[in-house]
Amino acid sequence: MTTVDIDPALIAAAVEWARQDPDDGDRAVLEAEIAAAQAGDGAAVASLASRFAGPLEFGTAGLRAEEGPGPGRMNRVVVRRTAAGLATYLLQRLTQMVPGQSAGAPADPAVDATAGTAAGQESCPPRVVVGYDARRGSKTFALDSAAVFAAAGLDTILLPSELPTPVLAFAVRHLDADAGVMVTASHNPPADNGYKVYLGGRMTDDAGRGAQITAPSDRDIAGCIDHGAPVDSIPLAADGWTVADRGIAASYRLAACRVLDPERTGHRRLNVVYTPLHGVGGAVLPDLFEDAGFERPYTVPEQAEPDPAFPTVAFPNPEEPGAMDLALAAARDRGADLVIANDPDADRLALAVPDPAAEVGESGAADGWRMLTGDEVGVLLGSHLMAGLRPAGAVVGNSVVSSRLLSRVAAERDVPHETTLTGFKWIARVPGLGFGYEEALGYCVAPEMVRDKDGMTAALVAAELAAELADQGKTLLDALDEIALHFGVVATGQLSVRVADLALLDSMMSRLRLAPPATLAGRDVVETVDLTQGYRDLPGTDALMYTTADDSRVVVRPSGTEPKLKCYLEVVRPVEAATQLPGVRAEASAALAELSASIGAALGQA
Repeated sequence: MTTVDIDPALIAAAVEWARQDPDDGDRAVLEAEIAAAQAGDGAAVASLASRFAGPLEFGTAGLRAEEGPGPGRMNRVVVRRTAAGLATYLLQRLTQMVPGQSAGAPADPAVDATAGTAAGQESCPPRVVVGYDARRGSKTFALDSAAVFAAAGLDTILLPSELPTPVLAFAVRHLDADAGVMVTASHNPPADNGYKVYLGGRMTDDAGRGAQITAPSDRDIAGCIDHGAPVDSIPLAADGWTVADRGIAASYRLAACRVLDPERTGHRRLNVVYTPLHGVGGAVLPDLFEDAGFERPYTVPEQAEPDPAFPTVAFPNPEEPGAMDLALAAARDRGADLVIANDPDADRLALAVPDPAAEVGESGAADGWRMLTGDEVGVLLGSHLMAGLRPAGAVVGNSVVSSRLLSRVAAERDVPHETTLTGFKWIARVPGLGFGYEEALGYCVAPEMVRDKDGMTAALVAAELAAELADQGKTLLDALDEIALHFGVVATGQLSVRVADLALLDSMMSRLRLAPPATLAGRDVVETVDLTQGYRDLPGTDALMYTTADDSRVVVRPSGTEPKLKCYLEVVRPVEAATQLPGVRAEASAALAELSASIGAALGQA
């Protein structure tokens, strides 16, 4: 019989965790695993070692991990410790503030100590709003957070039910909260959960009010979290928080309808198929469309209700193969004009449109339908909104890993454009932002309402555009053709290299830095940029960018949330006439595949 070495300290840590874990289910899982490990089960030993390898790292994405017991998982102990740390951070920051000053600004000794933004405002406790989605532990984590915040003396507001992330982001601004917490793992696998943190009110400046945290706030909050605090040492209130009125969703919808242009008087009769992918978007989007004057969308029945098991999809992300099959089949059967999908927390948007030339997938569900890429939707929405943004002097923006096409459209229309680091925490902070997007299906069409990506307001604007084009006898594909004829055919894609060992990400990035490719897809590399040194107005970030002689581009960076190295690919091909579009698009698609193979070879993946 093989002997399995067991670290006594590991067993002791697991036993102590089980002793104090307030969750009966997690405690039972851990006790069974301890017993199995002590009996020589190697798999149990490995699982315990993973759970107790170290605490979850709190960063700009907050927390995100598989649910389960142990410091390396999402559970009630980790959540209570994190909530206590956030409460400490908020209280300390407000204590340090000069009256009349937001925490996002440096202290100014010249400010009159008697000044204030409003009578008594500085003496008010921090206000925090807590929201949650429909994942298994989300409501419990939210309730635990509310109990910790209330016990710490925070003015705590709990959203009344399972609601989308954009509703929480809206509530931070709408309720003038100093912070917001959203319990969600967005489009991660079913076993995961997460903890997003937003700052608002007195805790940040105007650009960041209602946006997700960035450095140094993430580090400061992390520094307030005591990973060793006994769970029974963290005070919990039995009550004392306020449950927001159920009208908060109606307030969101009322504000969302204002994103539509009142001067656009075209009809709003669209045959829309919608899927929330077993998430919480169905609690808001169908009513939102009805409020806005559109016909209520047909919601895919098999995916209409929240279900943390996500039973009809292998992966709850509309970008993943097969996730949209039911919606596309319904659209084909119903002769729909448009398919709209949200990810499970409804902060992302995916669109599909009728296209007789679309290839048929293995299931046949996509027959005559095509999914639009995030970059295609981004340029469509941005172009549509620019007429209203230009008179207001508003800015459009997108992340550096997204297509450059929006910047070229903006330049021609004399609308300012900004390129940001990856992530909506950066896009949302663009001064004067009117529209922002990134290629991973994230769009911000109403930054004064939701300073984050919002898949529901974006869906509303997409429907407005589709209806307006229908009035002209056109489609979203016709709009893309017009953009291509003016700016060239742009094809974008992504190569992801998943690793088992995170150290491999550093080694692959080092490989590229030590031996940068001289050619990609048979074209000379004419510009190599190491973004750790900054790029134009961007601060430094761990990424590399290559531009070739034919204006193709590759950006390589480690993922911030997954064990992946991501390569973002863009190919541009000129086109002179509409009759050339099919051939040029086929050429661009082939060039994109060649570019992907070429950068893969440079990474040693050939």
